[in-house]
Amino acid sequence: MQKRGRPSTQPPKLRDGFYIELRTHGATSAIKIIRKSMEEVERAMEMYSKNKIVKYLGQVKKGKWVDGDNKGKST
Repeated sequence: MQKRGRPSTQPPKLRDGFYIELRTHGATSAIKIIRKSMEEVERAMEMYSKNKIVKYLGQVKKGKWVDGDNKGKST
């Protein structure tokens, strides 16, 4: 069954939370992972850092980046 109608033109909004980026060594694409608290982010970074490149992107609150590289920008 196919979807009908015109596809959306707006990019999806990010939910409120803390974001990290995971990248495999030598890869160009990355995956964003959301966590609810900073403690969960630290635990996830420790777990994934054994075999992936991990980067902390920052916290999103009400559609804006609160900290990180994109601080003050909208999502």
